Amino acid sequence: MSATRDGKMWRCQFYYKDWQGVSHKKNKRGFKTKAEAEQWERDFLQQQQRNLDINFENFVQIYYEDMEHRLRENTMRTKKFIIDLKIIPYFKKKNMNEIKASDIRAWQNALMKKGYSETYLKTVNNQLSAIFNYAVRYYDLKDNPCRKAGSIGKSHAGEKEFWTKQEFKQFLVTVENKPETKMAFLLLYWTGMRIGELLAITYNDIDLEKRTISVNKSYQRIEGRDIITPPKTPKSKRIITIPPFLTEELKEYISHLYGIMADERMFRFTKSYMEHEIIRGIKASGVKRIRLHDIRHSHDSLS
Repeated sequence: MSATRDGKMWRCQFYYKDWQGVSHKKNKRGFKTKAEAEQWERDFLQQQQRNLDINFENFVQIYYEDMEHRLRENTMRTKKFIIDLKIIPYFKKKNMNEIKASDIRAWQNALMKKGYSETYLKTVNNQLSAIFNYAVRYYDLKDNPCRKAGSIGKSHAGEKEFWTKQEFKQFLVTVENKPETKMAFLLLYWTGMRIGELLAITYNDIDLEKRTISVNKSYQRIEGRDIITPPKTPKSKRIITIPPFLTEELKEYISHLYGIMADERMFRFTKSYMEHEIIRGIKASGVKRIRLHDIRHSHDSLS
C-alpha cells in the first residue's frame, strides 16, 4: 500500500496497468484516514483486473461505467437507485464467482418480507439478474445464479387502471381554466403518448392538414437540466393520427401561441407539474385515482 500523509489528510499514489497493459500513475487525495486511502486503492486495483475474482460492489462499478454510455440518463439513474439501495448492501463484499443460487434465494426472501408490491419485487430482481447476465456475457461467468434461484414478483399487478370517457370528462372540468394543461391531458388521453413524448412535441411535429403528430423524441427534466432524447424504444418513433375533434382543439390552442418558434417545445412544463395536476384534479373531481402513466391505458381501452 502507498498511503501517505497529506497535511491533515491522507493520499494514495500508485502505478497500475490498464486493460491494454499500459502503465499509469494514480494519485488520489482527500482521505480522512490511512485506512480509507488504502481501501480506495484496493477497490480501484480490483476493478482494473477485469475478472470475476472481485467483490460484487466493485464489479457493479465496472457495470455502471459500461452501461452509462449505452442507456438513457434517466434510465441509468433509476437503475443505480435500485441497485445501490436494494442490492449492493446485501452482496457487496461477496466475490462475484462465489455467489450461489442459495445466496440469491436468501436475498429474495429478505426482500419479500419488506412488503413491497409484486411489480417492484420483479423490477429489483431483474436488476440483479441483469448484472449477472452482463458477467456471463462479457466476463465468462459460467452461469447466472438468478436463473437457478427463480424469479419473484409479477410483471403486472392485476388489471390496469384507466378512466372511462365520462371520468375523463369530469376530470377535464378541473383544468378548464388552464388551456395548456387541458390540451396536454387531451393529447395524453386520446393519443396514448408517453408523458416524455408529449412534453417533447414541437410545432414542427404537428400536421393539422393530415391530422397527424410525429413522435420522434422524449423530454425529461434532470437535476435542473432539460434533456431531449430519442423515444423509449426504436419502435416508439411513430406517426399518430388524431381524431377530427382533437384536431380542432389543437388548432384552437395553437392559434393562441404567440412568439413560439417551430422547434420549441409546445408544452413548457415538466412531468412533476403534470403529476401535481392529476392529483389535484382527482381530488377536485372525485374520479377514480390513477397514475399519470395510466392515462395511456385509458387510450388502449378506447380501441
